[in-house]
Amino acid sequence: MPNTVQEAKRYLDNAKEILREKAKKEDGFYQDKKYVKLAGHAAYTGVLVAFDGLLGAKGRGRKSIEWYLQEVGKMDKKALTSLHAAYETLHLSMGYDGNQSADISAAGLKLAESLINWVEIRTAAA
Repeated sequence: MPNTVQEAKRYLDNAKEILREKAKKEDGFYQDKKYVKLAGHAAYTGVLVAFDGLLGAKGRGRKSIEWYLQEVGKMDKKALTSLHAAYETLHLSMGYDGNQSADISAAGLKLAESLINWVEIRTAAA
């Protein structure tokens, strides 16, 4: 299990590096949408990798955000709210829309980090 948390942190570090090195921040906005999208996708994938280590296999079919939300909702309502916010911020706003606001990206990365840490604490206690 700790391997999935380490892998998740690696994805998050990659997202931060993409924004820092390639997206070119000026006056609170990233100048290159492509790199915002890549960073959002990397950070969101990191969150899912962490949760995969905690939740395990689904059974049948591909996992969806609805499945993750349902499983996390059984464990912790606060984590459920954070996961939903991370989905909307990292996956939709950054990953799909390429929202260039540095504040949005910072909030998304902070959510990702807190969720990965939440999973790390849960797996350590198990």
